[in-house]
Amino acid sequence: MPGIQIRDCRDSDAAATLQVFLDAVTVTAAADYSPEQIAAWARPEKRSIEEWSAAMQRLAGIVAVIDGRVAGFSDVSAEGDIDMMFVSPDFTRRGVARALLTELESRARTAGTPVLSANVSVTARPFFEHVGFSVEAEQHPVIDGVELTNFRMMKPLG
Repeated sequence: MPGIQIRDCRDSDAAATLQVFLDAVTVTAAADYSPEQIAAWARPEKRSIEEWSAAMQRLAGIVAVIDGRVAGFSDVSAEGDIDMMFVSPDFTRRGVARALLTELESRARTAGTPVLSANVSVTARPFFEHVGFSVEAEQHPVIDGVELTNFRMMKPLG
């Protein structure tokens, strides 16, 4: 992926990754979710940089950087679960998600993880299907009393 640098997330990336998350949810996902669902999912008033940074460090996140800007971020646990993968609306369709996933797959294979899994939004489902994930279940999580739809998806790393 020319022009895309993948590296481990740093404490100094907290504000940028939080902004990527908020922009991805409120702009990119707005095509697939209602304003009420977007507000419940994004919850900017309930997020702090300190808590966000701690979560990113706990998840051992990675970031994609283009021209010095954080374009996206993701993570993968030792068990192969991807908790978050978000790309800034400014960098969609430029290979950022694919570059992040390539790194995640490499790390999972190195760790001997046989399967990747993720709870995937309606918006992200086509990308995940395109790169070999399959839907295991449709889910309806409730956040702040608002029901959303997402999909449990898996990809064997055989």
